[in-house]
Amino acid sequence: MTSFLIPALLLLILVLVLLLRPFLFPAKELATSRRQMNAAIYQEELEKLEADRQSGAVDSANYEQTHAEMRQRLFQDTDEADDLATLGSPKKTIIGICIFVVLLSAGLYFFLGDATRIAENKADKPATQESVEKMVAEFAAKMENEPDNLKGWAMLARSYRILGRNVDAEKAYARAGSFVDSDPQLLADYADVLATNANGSFAGKPLQLINKALALDPNNLLALWLSGTAAFNAQNYKLAVQSWEKLAKQLPPDSDEFREISASIAEARSKGGLSPASPPAVSSPGVSGQINIAPDLKSQIKPGDVLMVIARKPGERMPVAVLKTAVTAFPINFVLNDALAMSPSALISQLTEVSVEVRISKTGMAMPESGDLISTPQTIKVGTTNTRLKIDQVRP
Repeated sequence: MTSFLIPALLLLILVLVLLLRPFLFPAKELATSRRQMNAAIYQEELEKLEADRQSGAVDSANYEQTHAEMRQRLFQDTDEADDLATLGSPKKTIIGICIFVVLLSAGLYFFLGDATRIAENKADKPATQESVEKMVAEFAAKMENEPDNLKGWAMLARSYRILGRNVDAEKAYARAGSFVDSDPQLLADYADVLATNANGSFAGKPLQLINKALALDPNNLLALWLSGTAAFNAQNYKLAVQSWEKLAKQLPPDSDEFREISASIAEARSKGGLSPASPPAVSSPGVSGQINIAPDLKSQIKPGDVLMVIARKPGERMPVAVLKTAVTAFPINFVLNDALAMSPSALISQLTEVSVEVRISKTGMAMPESGDLISTPQTIKVGTTNTRLKIDQVRP
């Protein structure tokens, strides 16, 4: 801001000096006034008339008449006060011009936009990939001359990671050394880079870094996600569920991230044969009850199948609440409430009744597929706690 105001002030002073120059630096000699110019012109005309009379070009009668007319015009044209003597006070003129220019400049400044808005508009322009690559390359060249700047190497590593240059990021994290050891986020980032470069394997150093990050910050989101992923890959589904559920508690229930982690938890529970977790109880009204299945359909359930309980406003296709969980032993208890809402603007608590159905999917996809096991939709009053749903059909 200061870098803008100082040049603007200097420019304003320059404009004022140029405008006030005639008043600040008056001419050394007085200029010829209009009155003096008129007198000089008529004097010249009178001399010409006298020369014409003497040469005989004008007779005496015409000379006297013309001479009288010229004297009359000379008297009229030189009768007004001298314009050089009637100028206003230079001091008042200077003050008036200064006030006018300052007010005009300030008005234009605030009307058209100030320096802050100019800077913001410039910041709004997205940086190109080439410009970012150039800045990172310049930063990398600088760090080669500062090998002991561990913080700088960590910053360079994160820059490489954002650009997707994981091999360079791994090298930069290694050169950051002990600076990374005290920062749980950097430890998690480093572990993520190492696992990516190892084709998804967390064995060895990546897992050590994850555990170290969680020891410093047990609620670090990335470390919890990586810990759950490492456990899932190692078929330790119980540990994967524990890590991911701890992560899910920190996410907004209506966010895409929460829905994705919930699906991963359901998959881990299904593959590990773990019982589904009970949905959290909330004070807002919803629908709860129990789900059962027809005996002849039990044999069609396979490990990894996902059970979905879906509530819709009657007559509409968009769900207002969806519960996804692993299929375990029936009967299965369920609760549908605002915590499972698909949109914060469409809540089950805002309705008087909903249409509820159950579907067992092989893929867990939102769209129904052929072969899904389904129940008959039921219209249920919101607030009901003893709903009974039965899966008794196969989607053609």
